[in-house]
Amino acid sequence: MGSVARSLTGGISVQYPEWPCSRRWPGMLGVFLVVVALAGCEKIELQRADGPPMNWDNLRGQWVLVNYWAEWCKPCLEEIPELNEIDKAPDMTVLGVNFDGVSGEALTALGGKMGIEFTMLEKDPGPTFGWKMPVALPATFIVNPQGELVETRFGPQTEDDIRALVGG
Repeated sequence: MGSVARSLTGGISVQYPEWPCSRRWPGMLGVFLVVVALAGCEKIELQRADGPPMNWDNLRGQWVLVNYWAEWCKPCLEEIPELNEIDKAPDMTVLGVNFDGVSGEALTALGGKMGIEFTMLEKDPGPTFGWKMPVALPATFIVNPQGELVETRFGPQTEDDIRALVGG
């Protein structure tokens, strides 16, 4: 016996009803995709100890060293002149974070007393980026020009050490 294919509608043409939003669907999908894309473009502002906030995205294209230091840390004191020199380079920026949470005018005064010339931040940016608080000082988080953390170093850094890492 052969099988005969039959139409489920008995040969009657059936037209499916149109959803009220079916014509608006492509436009709504476009709006949704734009909203999702912009949600990933959150502007990250870092508050300087002695000035206006800085936009993290403005640092793209250069190496960024986020250095954790404390007044009581002798190796931190040793590396400050090196970090000051690194910060003068056009392709590098050093951002200092006080490990003890000193802020405001006290932070500015302490930085001046210690000879810090690079930008000091009011608060630790680590939680914003998913970084853990360093367990030893000094600690330097090294971020490449694309904004990715490439290495965390402990102990005093020299300009030669950093240049060897970044290839220049």
